[in-house]
Amino acid sequence: MYTLAILVVLQDTGLSAYVLHAFTEVVRNEEVVTSKITVGNVVFAIAVFLFLRLLLMAITNLILGAYYRRSKVDTGSQYAINRLITYFVYVVGVLLVLQAAGFDLVVLWTGAAALLVGIGIGLQQTFNDLICGIIILFERGVMVGDVVEVSERQIGTVRKIGARTATIETRDDIIIFVPNSKLIGENVVNWSHVERKARFHVAVGVAYGSDTSLVKEILTKVAEEHPRVLSMPKPIVRFLDFGNSSLDFEVLFWSRDFMRIEDTKSDVRFAIDKAFRERGVEIPFPQRDLWIRGGRGLDRVISTQQAAHGLAGGNGKPAEEGGGDAGAVQ
Repeated sequence: MYTLAILVVLQDTGLSAYVLHAFTEVVRNEEVVTSKITVGNVVFAIAVFLFLRLLLMAITNLILGAYYRRSKVDTGSQYAINRLITYFVYVVGVLLVLQAAGFDLVVLWTGAAALLVGIGIGLQQTFNDLICGIIILFERGVMVGDVVEVSERQIGTVRKIGARTATIETRDDIIIFVPNSKLIGENVVNWSHVERKARFHVAVGVAYGSDTSLVKEILTKVAEEHPRVLSMPKPIVRFLDFGNSSLDFEVLFWSRDFMRIEDTKSDVRFAIDKAFRERGVEIPFPQRDLWIRGGRGLDRVISTQQAAHGLAGGNGKPAEEGGGDAGAVQ
């Protein structure tokens, strides 16, 4: 309203025609004014910009907001639609503002073509991220609120998908900025894209001779009793293999606690250890049985070591001085 009032006042007083800058070119040795920027153009451009801002707020908050609530559109889809509309309105708005300010768009684009080529080469990666950001919003392979795993096993929740980078909040409550091109050009694990649950694994080994049915019963009960493990689908226990030192088992369970799943796994391991101790199930440590063939050579080595340390006959007593027998094993 204030902008419109100022525009009316300037129009009435004649100040709107005041020329701030004139664009000229020489035609047949005469300087001709091609376009000019006036105070009225500038104020009108500001008015157009403010109008587009109000239009954008009305579209996203009033019109689309009612549609989102009625259709129960998820948060990620709402964000993607709003961003695409925002980009479109801003592009149209910039063109309208430039035209309202008195710029000749044809002349402007013609003169800037060579400059844009040079800038495009220098900012190739930046433009790549910008295009990838638009592709992400269209494809919706990654949306706001998704839990993703990016390079170097960084796991976090997508908080924002900007024009050039995506903002991800990790498990450690650290904000990282990932270029949009990495979300498209590299392998990204989206844990929550299709359904808000995933399956996780906890491995454990028991000693040979243990009751495998009892082990399965304990592992199943521990997983089912944890509050952050889903009851459906039910936990599964697998007998993986006969290991070198243990019988290897794995308990598989489903959970929606993506961000704190390592805490859930730790709780399950604590509960497994406690249940095994109470039921007498042993968790072995790696061990090997060593069998030696050819004892004569070993006896000779032992006798040499005993003589070197001044022991007599291997009985732990020092050898007598004056040429006592070393007591070598025959």
